[in-house]
Amino acid sequence: MTNFPARTALAIAVSATSFQLQAKELTLMLDWFVNPNHGPIIIAKENGLFQEQGLDIEIQEPADPSMPAKLVAAGKTDLAISYQTSLTIDVAAGLPLIRASTLIATPLNTLMVLENKGIHSLADLKGKTIGIAIAGNEEATIGTMLKTAGVSFTDVKIVNVGWALSSSLASGKVDAIWGGLRNFESNQLALEGYQSKAFFPEEHGVPPYDELVVVANKNTYNAEDIQKFNLALEKATQFIINHPDKAWKTFIAYSPDTLNNELNQLAWRDTLPRFALRPAAVDQARYDQFATFMYQHKIISHAPKAKDFVPAF
Repeated sequence: MTNFPARTALAIAVSATSFQLQAKELTLMLDWFVNPNHGPIIIAKENGLFQEQGLDIEIQEPADPSMPAKLVAAGKTDLAISYQTSLTIDVAAGLPLIRASTLIATPLNTLMVLENKGIHSLADLKGKTIGIAIAGNEEATIGTMLKTAGVSFTDVKIVNVGWALSSSLASGKVDAIWGGLRNFESNQLALEGYQSKAFFPEEHGVPPYDELVVVANKNTYNAEDIQKFNLALEKATQFIINHPDKAWKTFIAYSPDTLNNELNQLAWRDTLPRFALRPAAVDQARYDQFATFMYQHKIISHAPKAKDFVPAF
C-alpha cells in the first residue's frame, strides 16, 4: 500500500510525458511582429489551450511581412496569418492556399484624416493628397469610396509613403492616409496629440471582408489539426471577451518589453470587438462577393470560387 502513491505518481508522469511526445508540432508564422491583433493566438499559447488539443504551436515572426503566405504555399511553414484580400489575390494567382481560420472578422483598414484640417466628408478630399503604404488595390478601394461622394479617383493624388503613415499625416505631407488601422494609427496619433477621423470602407461601397485570416496549404493541410487549432482559438477568444483585463496581463506576459505599453493597451481595447467569436465559421457568399469586387476592379484576372479555397471545418 505504501508504494501505491508512488506508482500512481509515476503513471501520471509517464502519461504526461506521452502526451507531450504525441503533441502535433505545427509552425505558425504571423503577418507582423506580435501585437494585439494576435491576441487569441497568444492567449491560446500562454493558457495551454493548444496543448489541450494535442498541438504544439511554434509562433514565428516574419523577417519579411510579404512572405508568410508564400512560405505556406511552398510548404516551408504549416500555417500563416494573412488577409482575406491577400488570400484572394494569391489564390487567383495560382498559389495552393486555403483559409483555415478567421482571426479578425471585420475590416480594420480606414481612410484617415486629421480632425482639424477641414475634411468633413469624402467629398472634401477632391484635389487632396492621399498617402498609402503598399500600392496595388488603391484604385479599387479608395476609388470606390470616393465615388460614393461624387469624387473621381483621378481627382486625388496618391503618394507612397511606405510605413510612415501616421507621421506623414501628422506632418502635413499628405492630407489623408489609406492603411491607417482603426485600432492602431488612430490611437498612435492621439498619443502624439492629434485627433483623427476615419472613413470606413465597408460604409462607403467596399464589400465587408475579414481583416486577418489563417491560411494553410491546400494540398497538404490536415483537417483534424485545423479543427483542433480552431477550437483552441475559440476558447482563447471566449477567455478574452469574458476576462479582458486578465487576458491583457496574460498577453503582455508573453513579451513584456515589447508589448506592455500604452499604445498596445489602447489597441487591445479597440481590437476586442473585432476578434472572430467562431474562428472556424465560414460565409462563402461573402468571400465570393469580395472576389467579384476585386475582379470587377481588375485587381485579379479572374474571381476564384470560395468553395475552392474557403472550406468548412
